[in-house]
Amino acid sequence: MKNSSIPLSAEETAIAVLGWLAGEPDMLGRFLALSGTQPDQLRQSIRDPAFMAGMLDFLMAHEPTLMAFCAATDTKPEAVVSASHHYNGPTLDSGDF
Repeated sequence: MKNSSIPLSAEETAIAVLGWLAGEPDMLGRFLALSGTQPDQLRQSIRDPAFMAGMLDFLMAHEPTLMAFCAATDTKPEAVVSASHHYNGPTLDSGDF
């Protein structure tokens, strides 16, 4: 999908996750159910940093799902982690405090 030698920005990574979820109906349905987001809210939700953070958290909460996304989009897991840190801010285990 992309050239893995060119890192994506946090926003590009999050949008790639949403695009991948859109192509995985079962996974998208699970994410929508867990997040409480309605399908018709997706376009406006993408402008909400909290939504993007939640979507990245959803992906990272299940390693097989994360790895499926990474394999399908030729994205390194570290890019997803970096995007998550961008949207969530530093965490206690990140060493950024």
